[in-house]
Amino acid sequence: MSGIEFRPVFSPTHSVRKNSLDAQSIFRSRITLPSVNSEKVTPGAHRTAIWDLLTRTRLCSFPFPPHGHCPNFTGARDAARQLLTHPEFAPNRALIVGPERALLPLRKLALESGLTLYVPHQKKEGWYWKLTDPAGARLSLMPTVGEPKLKPDGAQAVVLACVAADRQGHRLGKGFGWGARGLNLGLPEYTLAHPIMLQEQLPCPADSAVNLIATPHEVIGPAHRPPPE
Repeated sequence: MSGIEFRPVFSPTHSVRKNSLDAQSIFRSRITLPSVNSEKVTPGAHRTAIWDLLTRTRLCSFPFPPHGHCPNFTGARDAARQLLTHPEFAPNRALIVGPERALLPLRKLALESGLTLYVPHQKKEGWYWKLTDPAGARLSLMPTVGEPKLKPDGAQAVVLACVAADRQGHRLGKGFGWGARGLNLGLPEYTLAHPIMLQEQLPCPADSAVNLIATPHEVIGPAHRPPPE
């Protein structure tokens, strides 16, 4: 996806709370992130900068502080709704979704809408929980209502959490664990982020690329993409 510029492409009409989600006011403060032109900015350094920023601004919740996690950012439910209702994403009926707390609202909304989810099994590497019951949105209830599956049969898209992303579709995960560098299953991948987790361009190498980035206010998609074959 190198060289592809991203722009906002869709925003549902539902209201979004503006209280602590005003990213522009955050960036007008003295809190800064590494510049795109900074030398020797490593993925680890950029993750730490994002985690520190979210900690200072209190724009995330449990697990807190967010260090070592894909942050459970304020407005994650609104971002989930933005993605689920986006016209490119909405036709999907079976999803692979990460286990992170930031994706709990998306898992819940998707299951309540009748979608089938595959979430990675916490004790069997390479296995998934197949879920159709909304109770299965929570990790603790997946063994009760889920069905263990070795393959995510019928999955049409992947939703991964992130630590940072940019408007060219590059994603930075937490650096380890399931989906750290994307899944590479030949399926379109998507992510959710708070605006302060976004930059025009990451100052470090990305872990993976995504088709769309949903924030509490908008969905950011490619301004130019090749026509479908």
